[in-house]
Amino acid sequence: MTTSDNGDNSGGNSGNSGNSGNSDSGASDASVQAELDRLRGSIDNIDAAVVHMLAERFKCTQQVGHLKAAHHLPPADPARESRQITRLRQLAESARLDPAFAEKLLNFVIAEVIRHHETIADNADNAGRTES
Repeated sequence: MTTSDNGDNSGGNSGNSGNSGNSDSGASDASVQAELDRLRGSIDNIDAAVVHMLAERFKCTQQVGHLKAAHHLPPADPARESRQITRLRQLAESARLDPAFAEKLLNFVIAEVIRHHETIADNADNAGRTES
């Protein structure tokens, strides 16, 4: 996926690519548009699946956060994070995805998970203080 084809359906061709004298340009433009629409539909479906998978992942990490808070464990686990990055880089390579991109994505997700875990721990600490 390129930056200019991020799944939007905004059309595409601002000019007619020099086909003004070609009688087939209308049919060609229509077939190109149909193919763009088909591919963009696939992109939209994949994006929806990614969002739903991330939501499921965050449901699990929220449970981890509550478990850590209940047992006074730190929000971050650098050893686990390192193993996950190594594992994800290997998965990315086997899927022919740029491992550096996969690592950046996982680091972004991990940072958000840690932020959630810190919030959960803070809320648990505050709840414990008010019960005392």
